[in-house]
Amino acid sequence: MSKRLTNFVKEEFYHIYNRGNSKQTIFHDKEDYERFQDLLSISNTVERIDMRVINKSKNISNHSTFKESPLVAIGSYCIMSNHFHILITQLNEKGGISKFTHKLTTAYSMYYNKKYTHSGGLFEGKFKAKHINNDRYLKYLFAYINLNPVKLIDLKWKESGLKNIDKTYKFLETYKYSSYLDFLHFSKENNFREESKILSLKEFPKYFPNSSTFKKEIITWFEYTKF
Repeated sequence: MSKRLTNFVKEEFYHIYNRGNSKQTIFHDKEDYERFQDLLSISNTVERIDMRVINKSKNISNHSTFKESPLVAIGSYCIMSNHFHILITQLNEKGGISKFTHKLTTAYSMYYNKKYTHSGGLFEGKFKAKHINNDRYLKYLFAYINLNPVKLIDLKWKESGLKNIDKTYKFLETYKYSSYLDFLHFSKENNFREESKILSLKEFPKYFPNSSTFKKEIITWFEYTKF
């Protein structure tokens, strides 16, 4: 087994991502997306959790999330049909990012394999990780990750520009499987919706202290058509 090249350091920032094996679809319906969202919270604990019990539950959001002992802090995320992105920083636990991601992908694979009678590896090997070593890149990733769904309605928008900005805004307002809505409807209590509890923004620079600053960042991205 190959050794991971990235050594995760406490309070450093990382962009982690992975996709389905051979680019296969791994999120087919609402239940799949919501299960992964729930697991983003439930897997984030130093405590041992019995994934067999969790994966039998139809109402997974009722499970304790052990927020008093998290492994990582999540600053942003996006779930697409065949891959996911997470902006993350490791907290007190040594190996926190690796432990969190192992719990997350193992639990989802167990759920997926049972639901779809699937066998073999679901994800494309180990998750990928990029160390974020400068402030500009970190701020860039908040927009990059949350705007990933735009390609679903305008595949070449970065190269050719948006065809319809109003349509894009409306689409993003309906896409529930990223942290976009949590930034768009930001509150200090972080309670716009149940999924807002996935995020822990106090460990990240305060680029967007309110929803208006996030909106300005999105407008800036939409004004520039090539990157």
